[in-house]
Amino acid sequence: MTIKKSAIAAITTFSILSFTLGGQMFAASDTFKDLDKVSGKEKINALKEQGLIKGVSDTQFLPASKVTVAQGIQFISGGLQLSLAAIDFNKAPQASSLFTNVKDKAWYAEAFINAHYNDIKIDKNIDPSKPMTKELYTNLLVQGVEKLGNLPLINLVPAKITDEAKMNPSYQGIIQRSLKYKINTLDANGNFNPKQEITRAEAAIMLFNALEFLKSQGDHSLPVDEVTE
Repeated sequence: MTIKKSAIAAITTFSILSFTLGGQMFAASDTFKDLDKVSGKEKINALKEQGLIKGVSDTQFLPASKVTVAQGIQFISGGLQLSLAAIDFNKAPQASSLFTNVKDKAWYAEAFINAHYNDIKIDKNIDPSKPMTKELYTNLLVQGVEKLGNLPLINLVPAKITDEAKMNPSYQGIIQRSLKYKINTLDANGNFNPKQEITRAEAAIMLFNALEFLKSQGDHSLPVDEVTE
């Protein structure tokens, strides 16, 4: 495969890529009906209303269900509207040539391809079926945010994270920036819980926060409804 031109895909319109969770797609309705006990349900429904996330049915999101790596990357790729629009190929890229464990016809293959060519660094040998940890999702999501926003390097005073020793050392900087961007928060004890397997609700809320941050940086191509909790 020869790439004639490489660039991060510019998002200039609010045209949404086909976005599914678990390989299924349903027509949109106003709200999910199973979020009554979920803190941040307004954020999840705001994303649904704009076509950025889908549920397991038109009315069910299953917020407590764990997110697989495949679903997490689909959240990021679809939510950030990553595409290959600014890249010219001699031959259409195939997921199997980029990732050992991603089949070309897998429902999530396009999400992996789009993430890869928008400079989100994903381990070639990643297992799409494994649960997505909070630190891995944060790492991939913040990479996407920083690429899309063309954000400069920042000097920040690191937040004190009680369980910092449990983090993958290569993720520490990006986790600190996720706190600065208000994509993430620490729990009441100052823990980040990096190895925690995230739920669909948590992944969606982090995505909403990421889009809100991009919006605050002047990227009006990613409109997200304001929510008051």
